Amino acid sequence: MINQTEPDGERLQKILSRRGYGSRRKCEELISQGRVKVNGELARLGQRVVFGRDRVEVDGAPVSSQSDCVYYLFNKPAAVICSADDPQGRKTIYDYVPSTPRVFSIGRLDYDSEGLIILTNDGEFANLLAHPSKGVEKHYVVELDCTPTANALRQLRKGVQLDDGLTSPAKVSQMDAKVLKIVIHEGRNRQVRRMCEVLGYNVTRLVRVSIGSVADRSLKPGQYRELTLQEVKRLATEGSYSRAHSRAHSRAHSRGRNGN
Repeated sequence: MINQTEPDGERLQKILSRRGYGSRRKCEELISQGRVKVNGELARLGQRVVFGRDRVEVDGAPVSSQSDCVYYLFNKPAAVICSADDPQGRKTIYDYVPSTPRVFSIGRLDYDSEGLIILTNDGEFANLLAHPSKGVEKHYVVELDCTPTANALRQLRKGVQLDDGLTSPAKVSQMDAKVLKIVIHEGRNRQVRRMCEVLGYNVTRLVRVSIGSVADRSLKPGQYRELTLQEVKRLATEGSYSRAHSRAHSRAHSRGRNGN
């Protein structure tokens, strides 16, 4: 049930303004336009909410209940792991970002892979982006040991049978003879490498160049920066949109498999 009268709640427009959605007047307009929901129901002007109990969404994207959230975009170098600790003493991604507040990565890149990864302490945001059903696209530049055939490219675009199931169709373009750009929305372990290996190709280099609409060519390996508020909101919106799109696509893909 929507919280309306909780004395320790805060007015919704005040909370939205403090979290970067504009002035209080602008936030009142968002509410009046029906773009804000509380616990799945349209919000009302003057409504009070209690974060941690009430769920607030703007344009379908959740508003974090944490006021001290941080969001880092990190360009992972090769030979760095994504675990917090390593018995072998290897470098981890957490050696490159501030130790407080404590953050965790959204998804992973394996030891030899490079590129963009997001670290945060916002659990709601992480779940929105990381869960396979959300369908946020990840873009990779993939160098192979030899030139792929036209049939191999078709197979990647159709879906590849791995030991943990058939992959969803990938978007694939050929950048050079042995270099592909591959876009997927799933996040299986070493997925891109395994897709290529099943088809007979070894990946000699793999770089994640964007997550959703977020990319940064100026960010050098080993460097990080904070995501802007606009980037965070855009990714959250993409995750909310992609969840519905991915479910519809999965149903259609399943029907196609069953019909063959």
